[in-house]
Amino acid sequence: MSEAVQPAASPVIVSGKDAARIARAAFVGTALEWYDYFLFGTAAALVFNRLFFTDLDATAATLAAFATFGVGFAARPIGAFVFGMVGDRFGRKPALLVTVVMIGVATGLIGILPDYLSVGIAAPIMLAVLRLVQGLAVGGEWGGAVTIAVEHAPIERRGRFAALVQIGSPVGTLLSSGAFALVLMLPADAFDAWGWRLPFLAAFPLLGIALYIRLKVEESPVFAQLVEQEGRAKVPALEVFRKAWGRLLVAVAAALLGVGGFYMMTTFVVSYGSNTLGVDRGTMVNATLIAAVFQIPMTVYAGRLAERFGPGRMTVVGSLATAAAAFPLFWLIDTGQAFAIILAVTLGILLITLAYAVTGALLTELFPPRLRYSGVALGYNLAGAISGFLPLLATASLLASDNQSWSAALLLIAIAAITAIGGAIGERLRIRDDVNTESEEHHE
Repeated sequence: MSEAVQPAASPVIVSGKDAARIARAAFVGTALEWYDYFLFGTAAALVFNRLFFTDLDATAATLAAFATFGVGFAARPIGAFVFGMVGDRFGRKPALLVTVVMIGVATGLIGILPDYLSVGIAAPIMLAVLRLVQGLAVGGEWGGAVTIAVEHAPIERRGRFAALVQIGSPVGTLLSSGAFALVLMLPADAFDAWGWRLPFLAAFPLLGIALYIRLKVEESPVFAQLVEQEGRAKVPALEVFRKAWGRLLVAVAAALLGVGGFYMMTTFVVSYGSNTLGVDRGTMVNATLIAAVFQIPMTVYAGRLAERFGPGRMTVVGSLATAAAAFPLFWLIDTGQAFAIILAVTLGILLITLAYAVTGALLTELFPPRLRYSGVALGYNLAGAISGFLPLLATASLLASDNQSWSAALLLIAIAAITAIGGAIGERLRIRDDVNTESEEHHE
């Protein structure tokens, strides 16, 4: 797990005031990108199985839709490789500008795709291609956003600024679930004909907002120092695999619950509740919406706790708490009652957030600056590649267990156990950059 970690020749000067501004900018851009990305997950559970895989029976169509959903996750490590190279060689900012354009255009185009009845097999193929583009873009997005936020922040306050970027996930969920909750109020025929397309088409104006925000973000001072000292790696991702592969494995493990557990409690649960338990689709989507509201303050709180106890320890706490609650959460969902389902999804997301909120702080301190964008992006998105197929695996496990939720609960426990191990090891491997905080701006 060792690699050469050379401290900077002189400390990088960072300020709390600049850190807060950059982190907020990174959060806004990331929230808009997660909005685009999460739309696909909800649509996979409620729309694509019926309109893009029409010639399959209900269960097979759901499996096919989730497989397409998983394609985006499979593409994310490739995006991490490519944009990690851009971010570590040419700058964090250029990579973030390209990723936001890619995902915005791909998401908007999904909104104008013809369905299976219109063009046949071409419809799911085009859907898969656009999902692939989404995955490539998101593969470089999160690693860059959290890296640039952390590298602008004083060391003792990296937990809160990394957590601020993480708020992009619940806000993205809130926006995407809210958009679908609104269009689900339309008559069923109108929803299938054009209503589901509206949230995707909204990606075009949101792209303009995100691009404007990204253009105003300054380059990382840590990266600027790497350029000055000629300390950049030639092919950063390959160097991560060669010299920091142990840390990469730890990063994947530490990130798994935050990504995979989230999709278990949202995408899979929405499908399970609506397709297996027969619960109203609006109720299932609203459960994720309410959970996202509560996830925002929990993310902030967990980020502050990470500064006090360490992000690795918080990862362990969140993982063990999630594992302990797995069976009770699914028992609540199995009641089919709206209040119980909302309570289960909310509690599940809050417990997972204890680990998810600190993922950025932990992963950025696993890798030295010259490999940071690539290492963070690869670790997070390799976990994402695995996680993208968890709704598919959980759905398949339901078939094997005669639609009994204990199989899904066991899968969630296994994910939590892996992340607990990653958090425990990661806490012992943390690297601290050599930075100074400007005293006159030591306040937020």
